[in-house]
Amino acid sequence: MGGGMVRIAMECEKRSGGDKTQVMEEPIWTMFCNGKKSGFGVKREPTEEDLRVMRTLHVVSMGAGVIPEEKEEEVHPEGELAYMRAHFERVVGSRDSETYYMMNPDGNSGPELSLFFVRV
Repeated sequence: MGGGMVRIAMECEKRSGGDKTQVMEEPIWTMFCNGKKSGFGVKREPTEEDLRVMRTLHVVSMGAGVIPEEKEEEVHPEGELAYMRAHFERVVGSRDSETYYMMNPDGNSGPELSLFFVRV
């Protein structure tokens, strides 16, 4: 993000039949980073490793850093996991779109990171 604003768009397809699923409950997403297709996302249950990371970050209110891995041969081959925790403002555009803006704590500039979730 040192190179300016980062925009991540997560797109999924609308289902026929007037499905009442909330946009954040969609199971499969296509990811775009600054307009370039970057991969896919799948909704899943958290793993034990995910829960361990969340317990570790529970006391962090804002910031970025690195969590050292307990056992190098496990999930993170480099032996560490980078994290960023911040305040996000949520904007609901319609039942088919939600946006999260990471707000800069100094309040002087706009968001550095924007996450868009859109059904198309």
